[in-house]
Amino acid sequence: MQQRRLRFAIFGNTYQAKSAETVSKFLNCVARHGGEVCIERDFHKYLSRQHDLSIDAAEVFSGTYFDANFVVSMGGDGTLLKAANYVGARQLPIIGVNTGRLGFLADTTTEEIEATVDAIFDGNFSTEEHAVIEVKGDISGSPFALNDIAVLKRDNASMISITASINGEYLTTYQADGLIVATPTGSTAYSLSNGGPIVAPQSGIICLTPVAPHSLNVRPIVIPDTAEITLSVESRSHNFLVAIDGRSEKCLEGTTLTIRRAAHTIKIMRLFGRNYYSTLREKMMWGKDNRN
Repeated sequence: MQQRRLRFAIFGNTYQAKSAETVSKFLNCVARHGGEVCIERDFHKYLSRQHDLSIDAAEVFSGTYFDANFVVSMGGDGTLLKAANYVGARQLPIIGVNTGRLGFLADTTTEEIEATVDAIFDGNFSTEEHAVIEVKGDISGSPFALNDIAVLKRDNASMISITASINGEYLTTYQADGLIVATPTGSTAYSLSNGGPIVAPQSGIICLTPVAPHSLNVRPIVIPDTAEITLSVESRSHNFLVAIDGRSEKCLEGTTLTIRRAAHTIKIMRLFGRNYYSTLREKMMWGKDNRN
């Protein structure tokens, strides 16, 4: 059977030595199938200079300027979030190869690379659709987030007041260090560390989780992802931070932010037999008895 000629765009972080070994293995597997790779410029420079890795790439690209059938993220979940931001609305499946630590999104191990590449060329895989949210306001960078959008106080500032409305109806004013607006994908990230619930993908919800609220009776709330969230912030320092999947920028007091579900989704590639629940069970070590 004649195999398809596929092209892979590779993103990676530039501080994990394991990435070089993993990339070499991935390149060899793709070459064996007659595929092509293109590599993000900073990652290519890192591999070439720091690890003296010779890469036969069809293209070295910057940002969104690449042509591929699949996107490969070499690193942890943060690297995959970066790749997802560059993919945007292009609907390219993302393969998350984990060279980091936990890896909820990037759950393909180095040992599974050969099986993963074989499955892609044979068409034996599935894709999960993950919701994206966007923020409108005085934002200079990309407004889209796969995980979460957080409104936060500055490092040396007092807590902030965040007035939240849902579809124009007043919800509450949070007196807190911040507020996280998380997708189901982001429910196992920053939101979870602040007491938010774990939410399965495709649940059709958005979760609002306060960060260190001043009042103990303020709890996370889950709302439909068809809702429009409006936030306004007051701060003694007269400014605050907006973190969009970890990409932070400063906003001035008085800025109104509107958050809603974006029109596009992000596709995450999964091997058959692997799904969200198996990954969750493994990463959270549910059912594991540590007494021995």
